[in-house]
Amino acid sequence: MPINLDEALGAELEPVEFSWTSNDIQLYHLGLGAGAAPLDPRELRYLVDNTPQVLPTFGNVAQSFHLTDPPEVQFPGIDIELNKVLHASEGISAPGPIPPTGTATAVTRFTDIWDKGKAAVIWSETTATAPDGTVLWTQKRSIFARGEGGFGGERGPSTSEELPDRAPDLELDIVTLPQQALLYRLCGDRNPLHSDPEFAAAMGFPRPILHGLCTYGMTCKALVDNIVDADAAAVKSYSARMAGVVFPGETLRANLWKDNDRFVGAVTVPERDNAVALAGVEFVPA
Repeated sequence: MPINLDEALGAELEPVEFSWTSNDIQLYHLGLGAGAAPLDPRELRYLVDNTPQVLPTFGNVAQSFHLTDPPEVQFPGIDIELNKVLHASEGISAPGPIPPTGTATAVTRFTDIWDKGKAAVIWSETTATAPDGTVLWTQKRSIFARGEGGFGGERGPSTSEELPDRAPDLELDIVTLPQQALLYRLCGDRNPLHSDPEFAAAMGFPRPILHGLCTYGMTCKALVDNIVDADAAAVKSYSARMAGVVFPGETLRANLWKDNDRFVGAVTVPERDNAVALAGVEFVPA
């Protein structure tokens, strides 16, 4: 069904109430590779019972964490088949530490819809608030919908960015496990693209790929560990654009440059000629 720009743009979805526990936080962190050094006190901050610290990127998945069915892309003025959708970008900002156990209400609205001709880019913003009205986090997301362009909307700005022409200030290797996607899918993203070889083949991939949000979350953890001394509460905001695929078992490389009060960079796959996995990475310490 073609995108109905008048209906979709600015549409606000019904509030959704959801809850999470410290067990959910522990599972999420394990899905991102936490605990690889199980005797390191900094690693155990992510996995301690009852009061683990919470990576801000949990806010990107908290609302869907307990889903067991593949997601649907059906909203006011938007009805797209799942096999046409790719995750384009994600961002999170949190004014304070996310509690390890809690309840929140999320309100999502569509802020921009860009017509790229052969595809559409759909932007949404979700604000999660605690029962007392405190804003816990704000999430921004975009999806790329193949074959859904041509509806007469604006093309939108370019997403390309230039990185500093000098050696990076920080270079980190991030190891993914062969079973990383099978573990991470327990965090609520049951898209068969990440687990079903036949579905992945039908989408044009030689084997299931890693969730973009897993690469995104693993990168955030690596930056937290190396920039703010593994203090998950010391992050003001973090965002990145999903620029390419990662296959479970590959080792990633994050290159970051200090730019005033933020770090910018990209994540590549060295064993595939430094194919870019994440672009436009921005990490802002609190």
